[in-house]
Amino acid sequence: MARTVGSNGARTAQAIRQAGVQLIYKHGYEAMSLRQLAAEVGLQSGSLYKYFDNKQSLLFDIVRDHMEDLITRAEAALAGVEGPLDRLRAFVDFHLRYHMTRNAHVFIANMEIRSLDGEHRAVVVDMRQRYEAVLEDALKAGAAAGVFRVPEPRVATYAIISMLTGICTWYRADGRLSQDELVRIYTDLVVEGVALPDAAKRAAPAPLATVSRRKVKA
Repeated sequence: MARTVGSNGARTAQAIRQAGVQLIYKHGYEAMSLRQLAAEVGLQSGSLYKYFDNKQSLLFDIVRDHMEDLITRAEAALAGVEGPLDRLRAFVDFHLRYHMTRNAHVFIANMEIRSLDGEHRAVVVDMRQRYEAVLEDALKAGAAAGVFRVPEPRVATYAIISMLTGICTWYRADGRLSQDELVRIYTDLVVEGVALPDAAKRAAPAPLATVSRRKVKA
């Protein structure tokens, strides 16, 4: 875990985390050395231990902070949204926009969970399940209301999240399609995949958030 430090130390700890994100994203957790990390932030290798117990605790802090931010923002995005179709649309909108702007954090949280020790991995898995439950609950509610055709909500949850998260591997801000256009395409794919035909036609699309026109190479 991160050590308790003063205000200047907190800024240094944050700089270490940010540098750690970029180095792990570029080289992978196993290949990144503490010497590289220290050089990146202008410290001696031994000075890193004032801020983090070890390399493992740094990785855990990065992944845990990412998951906490993801869950908090998802809950805020869906707050006050009623009805399973609208909640599904809102979830897709949020998940895509979040993942189009956080490639490095998303990659580390998904690919380097294998590098966490058992105790740390269990914490992250629990946080993942909390996030997945936001979507799964909407799917279950839609099935109960007769608007979704989802015989296996858990499997559908995994499939939808995997499809949505994949956007961070190819999205480019200077590409052909804007974020709004991509959200519309993905939302239609998801809704048409789970909603009964009449329900999908009746449902009005959730309003899209106002964002700058960011493009993607197709």
